[in-house]
Amino acid sequence: MTLTKLFGAKVRRKEDPRLLTGRGKFTADIHLPGTCYAVFVRSMRAHARIKSVDVSDALRMEGVIAALTGQDIKDALGAVPTAWLLPGAELKVPRYMPLAVDRVRYVGDPYAVVVASSPYIAVDAAERVKAEFEPLPSVTNPERAVQPGAPQLYDDVPNNTALVWRASGGDVDEVFSRADVIVKQKMFINRLQPTPIETRGVLAVYDRYAEKATVYITSQFPHVHRLLLSEITGIPEHRLRVVSYDVGGGFGSKGHCYGTEAVVLYLAMRLGIPIKWIETREENFKSTIHARERVVYAEAAAARDCRVLGLRVKCYANLGAYLSTFAPGIASLVFGGTFPGPYNIQAVSVEVVGALTNTAPVDAYRGAGMPEGTYVLERLIDLIAKELNMDPADVRARNFIPRDAFPYRTPMGLTYDSGDYEKAFRKALELAEYWRWREEQERGRAAGRLIGVGISSFVELSGLGPSAAMRAVGLSLGFWESAVVRVHPTGKVTVFTGGHPHGQGEETTFAQIVADKLGVSIEDVDVVHGDTELTPFGLGTYGSRTATVGGGAIALACDRIIEKGRKIAAHLLEVREEDVAFEAGRYYVKELPERQKSIQEVARAAYAAGVNELPQGVEPSLEATAFYDPSNFTFPFGTHVCVVEVDPETGQVKILKYVAVDDCGNQINPMIVEGQIHGGVLQGLAQALYEEAVYDESGNLLTSTLADYLVPTTVEAPDIITDFTVTPSPHNPLGVKGVGEAGTIASTSAVANAVLDALTHLGVRHIDIPLTPEKILRALGKIQ
Repeated sequence: MTLTKLFGAKVRRKEDPRLLTGRGKFTADIHLPGTCYAVFVRSMRAHARIKSVDVSDALRMEGVIAALTGQDIKDALGAVPTAWLLPGAELKVPRYMPLAVDRVRYVGDPYAVVVASSPYIAVDAAERVKAEFEPLPSVTNPERAVQPGAPQLYDDVPNNTALVWRASGGDVDEVFSRADVIVKQKMFINRLQPTPIETRGVLAVYDRYAEKATVYITSQFPHVHRLLLSEITGIPEHRLRVVSYDVGGGFGSKGHCYGTEAVVLYLAMRLGIPIKWIETREENFKSTIHARERVVYAEAAAARDCRVLGLRVKCYANLGAYLSTFAPGIASLVFGGTFPGPYNIQAVSVEVVGALTNTAPVDAYRGAGMPEGTYVLERLIDLIAKELNMDPADVRARNFIPRDAFPYRTPMGLTYDSGDYEKAFRKALELAEYWRWREEQERGRAAGRLIGVGISSFVELSGLGPSAAMRAVGLSLGFWESAVVRVHPTGKVTVFTGGHPHGQGEETTFAQIVADKLGVSIEDVDVVHGDTELTPFGLGTYGSRTATVGGGAIALACDRIIEKGRKIAAHLLEVREEDVAFEAGRYYVKELPERQKSIQEVARAAYAAGVNELPQGVEPSLEATAFYDPSNFTFPFGTHVCVVEVDPETGQVKILKYVAVDDCGNQINPMIVEGQIHGGVLQGLAQALYEEAVYDESGNLLTSTLADYLVPTTVEAPDIITDFTVTPSPHNPLGVKGVGEAGTIASTSAVANAVLDALTHLGVRHIDIPLTPEKILRALGKIQ
């Protein structure tokens, strides 16, 4: 592909040939001589006191090497850490051990582990572990969990209340007192299971001679994983290597540290042999983090001219049986920071009660609090429109923050960097043929057709950083990113990044940044990531941060290389440094552009380091290290429009049209951006229509297989029309904003609003998601 500018070009992904031809290297693909296999024994009860665990029958089996209980290792391993210690929220972090010691607290809670020479023997041996339990009452609903008299999970967390977070801005009581219209709605936001195609896994090996451990793991943040594993096991960081090669999807679920991972590492150290554990799909559904679930009470105040004056939101967030890595902040601050979205609403109040329940832990999943917040806000906007007998599009248009108001300080204390919300909104309406569908809707109603049109306008908090802000709200680390860019003597380039892409395409986009900056061929740039022994410390890939923060670090490192190269080129050309310009991979004399040196020639000179090649005081080699700590978050935005038809006899929903108009600032690779939007839309659509993790009253997970948990396929995927506006971030070195989560944040509410719009004339005000045929038919009075 011949391109004059790589930044902004639709370059095919460099990583795809290996991934599409079966040459990827995933954790399960790694085989070491002498490897033995771990299988965890997990609770089948939601809440019970452990009276005894007997592993003797398992140990008598041929091929079994070890069988250990939580009691056996309680003094060898520390508790599973929580990395977001939210201040000012009455936070209570219960002590949660890698293997349950005294109590099991959810179905899937591990309390023993078996190691055998083959995974099949290990499975059989695990079934021979005998345990005696004293059943205890359980609670799964977050609102009920915090009521007096509810079953208690921990003695030191009264009423199961792990946190109470409150934030507000503006005079909320005053605007509600003078409002012409107040709408109120209780909403239940369904629990999700992330369901990556690759389940989690660990292969750990300990070198007793070097006293060093290597952990091959499914991870979104290898360096952070190393830090957290070090804290649990006591292995010093410099003696612990974490390697994560290809990762088959994460969506946030592999951006947390789990106790089972530390147990596998401990077993490798204790037994002196490589230990491997690959999660089954049932384990993945029962024990890997879940997401989203909360009970919300929301109110909006509006004037008769449809200006939205204020918001009040209180919610009970289900945190599961223990506080996962980022759970406290995702449930509260990220959710609360979603308000007031793209709207000029001057008064907002949000309260979040974080509840511990007898369910799997709940933490960040694609969008991480923002899909929930956007859903609440966009439902309220539609309810205001209904109350005022106005079109939902007109209400939104009346309330957008104007383009000349940026940077814009929200009532919740965030500063939006840049935006033109109405422009994206108008483009989405045009592409969706919004007003034509409104006419079609009216005609259809006369014929008994149920057509609905839904809108979702959103703002995303992305590019996680800056460190000062993140530390101030309780994160255990700053959220900068790192990069080393090395130009080799032949002019080839290797990039070492602290990020860890796993499907986002950064092996390509990072190479595009470097190739464009340095003027080299993209084929001459390799990107190395995922190995703590090779790459600089970095915070990893999640929160739509890799292109913004990781890419920013790479851009800064390239700038430093260019400046060092300018000194060397000036020496080679025998001119002053300020007389040398750099463009498209060549240094040239400004007044005599024919006098030039290529970056390859400069790189050769940098390594040759002779008197005629390096100026005095300049160190040999041509590489640079950069750490980028952004001054602010970035704030992508957009509007999605969905048109649906509901079958009044079956309750089935058919998507007739879906339009996504997004603004993620400057685009490094528009093809990859479109792919991220497509995938995100489908995940958000899944929450609106299909997916829900369901527990019964006894705490049993009823959706523990793919036969019960409805993940959409290409059959359910609609055609998605994508378009963009471009509003660069003024503070990011590349002007980019991030796009990995935008589709998920917008689509749930766009689809839900469309379905409910199709039913509103029949007296249906609200149905909780997912909008299944059964729920729709019940709302229509077709079934009881």
